[in-house]
Amino acid sequence: MSSLFIKKKGNTKPDKKAESGAGTKRKAPANGEGKGRTKKMTSRLNEEISSDSEPESPAVEKKARVQEDEEIEETAQEKKLRLAKLYLEQLKEEEEEKAEVEDFEKDLIAGRLQEDVLEQRGKLQRFVAKDYQPPDIADIRLLRGHQLPITCLVISPDDKQVFSAAKDCSIIKWDVESGKKLHTIPGGRKGTEDRHVGHTAHILCMAISSDGKYLATGDRNKLIMIWEAALCKHLYTFTGHRDAVSGLSFRKGTHQLYSASHDRSIKVWNVDENAYVETLFGHQDVITGLDSLSRERCVTTGGRDRTVRVWKIAEESQLVFNGHEGSIDCIQLINEEHMVTGADDGSIAVWSVGKKKPLVTVKQAHGCHGDGGLEQPYWISSVAALQNSDTVASGSNNSKVQLWKCGEGFRNLKPLFSIPLTGFVNSLKFSNSGNFLVAGVGQEHRLGRWWRIKEAKNGLYIIPLKKQNSEQDVTSGK
Repeated sequence: MSSLFIKKKGNTKPDKKAESGAGTKRKAPANGEGKGRTKKMTSRLNEEISSDSEPESPAVEKKARVQEDEEIEETAQEKKLRLAKLYLEQLKEEEEEKAEVEDFEKDLIAGRLQEDVLEQRGKLQRFVAKDYQPPDIADIRLLRGHQLPITCLVISPDDKQVFSAAKDCSIIKWDVESGKKLHTIPGGRKGTEDRHVGHTAHILCMAISSDGKYLATGDRNKLIMIWEAALCKHLYTFTGHRDAVSGLSFRKGTHQLYSASHDRSIKVWNVDENAYVETLFGHQDVITGLDSLSRERCVTTGGRDRTVRVWKIAEESQLVFNGHEGSIDCIQLINEEHMVTGADDGSIAVWSVGKKKPLVTVKQAHGCHGDGGLEQPYWISSVAALQNSDTVASGSNNSKVQLWKCGEGFRNLKPLFSIPLTGFVNSLKFSNSGNFLVAGVGQEHRLGRWWRIKEAKNGLYIIPLKKQNSEQDVTSGK
């Protein structure tokens, strides 16, 4: 009872808000005065509350309360254990990702090593022919500059330039991308050999070193000329053959040069030393073609002696192969163990150095011409092979270049598609990347004037090769 009469310090006036909150009830004023007062107070309170002081939503408050409860319930030992488990899970994930990357890299390295081993053994065969599609005719470019039929061509190791030579004795260096001439070495007239820097007779063959440093050209005047490929500057002239020089090839990775001639001999030269090394004999007729890769050996075709020969330089021995019925006019190595040849009996053959006979022969590969009963097959004037693959190409004078697909182990040869080109396809070369094919075309055959196709244009055709996106298969040729 006495507590009711005790006054609060510093506040002598009674608290209206406290009185209003007491359990006693007041009578509502008449004429709606209470309602108006309530509305005024509510509006005043709404005005005074700022956005910063708004209370949090019930869901947020509940979540915060749960987190606080969990933290209170989790002991220090349990927290350490939970963090340790999270750390171990992260480590596990990182190690798994690292293992996947390492496995992928190991597979890549193993695949590359396998390719290198097969390439050294000469048995590498990449199955890429199935990816090629016929090019659009509109995409084929013609580069014109020679006055007479193209006889030979080479592509630089970086696929950026092409060198071509012709019966007009000239050499032209082309830019592949723009199609423009980068340099021209003009041909000289007969009898000007003493004062003219260059060829004065039909150029029949040419070769470029694997590093792109040297260019070699051979002509009907029995001469081999060595040029600096970058500047087209004349360096040396090799003499020694007793007839037209018909084949040239640099050993891959070196500056050792092999040359073949109509005098039936093979000669070996050291270009760095400007020196002759040795001469090899064996063919019974003029040598029409020559090729080599990285081994110390070269392969040749002997024209009408109907033989293909593999020359082992170090052992001073040779392997002789027979198979064609006519003059074998061209040859190209597919890998160290396999090669493709073409003959004037219209046949194309694929060979292995381990067998004396062809693995496969396609007769009348480009069809026949002539009246009924007097039909003759179109001569195979050039062949090319995409190195270490299953793709080869052949050229003739039947107005087309034919692409072929070799089966596994090079045991069969099936046509892929043909590309229309009018004239004698005297030379064919695949780019190192396999993205394009270059054809040297003329109105006449490179070795003679037996026929003339007037509507043909003397020039280079750059043929783009379209590829489908697919995984590359690699196997060994057996």
